[in-house]
Amino acid sequence: MKTVGLIGGMSWESTAEYYRLLNELTRERLGGLHSSRCVLYSVDFAEIEQLQVQGRWEEAGELLAGAARALEAAGADLVLICTNTMHKVADRVQDAVGVPLLHLADATADAVLGAGLRTVGLLGTAFTMEQDFYRRRLEAHGLTVLVPGADDRALVHRVIYEELCLGVVRDSSRESYRRVIAELAENGAEGVVLGCTEIELLVGPGDSTVPLFPTTRLHAEAAVRAALTTAE
Repeated sequence: MKTVGLIGGMSWESTAEYYRLLNELTRERLGGLHSSRCVLYSVDFAEIEQLQVQGRWEEAGELLAGAARALEAAGADLVLICTNTMHKVADRVQDAVGVPLLHLADATADAVLGAGLRTVGLLGTAFTMEQDFYRRRLEAHGLTVLVPGADDRALVHRVIYEELCLGVVRDSSRESYRRVIAELAENGAEGVVLGCTEIELLVGPGDSTVPLFPTTRLHAEAAVRAALTTAE
């Protein structure tokens, strides 16, 4: 079994989901008392969030690159950045290590294409929805990506940072997300990518009339497949 390296803490709530999913999926594949062989480098999210807001992406990239190097030194055979937004610096992280970085957007695109879909809505932080680093990666797989209007992008972003990242889950926010998802579907989205690892704490399949693509789970599934490629 290969060792999975996790760059987490952004937020720790979603990183805890990664850890749970990695272990559950490994047990499903191997049975018995098997669990995931993994190492975690958990950053201080407050520091990362300030760098995001200030547009200091180069510094943020170097910080995560250092985390990746530490994971490789600890024995990681592959690395995951446990957040969609910080895939803005994915190339910097990959360049820092000799082991592969398993890109979250690639795992997500594979799932969308596997479902036979071509047009998806994207929910995430304002950085993920408004900048092109994530949409461009999805589009490189042949997907068409739709995002909500400006007011709804602000709402989705606010709920992530002011509620979900703090472990707060509100029914009123769930209703707002349901409305945004429904409007994306009305505008042509065949499915919706939950492009922030915290969103899965708020909404699930029952909250949408079109398929939802939970990026935390999809990333974890891809990691387990990679880790167990030669184990079975």
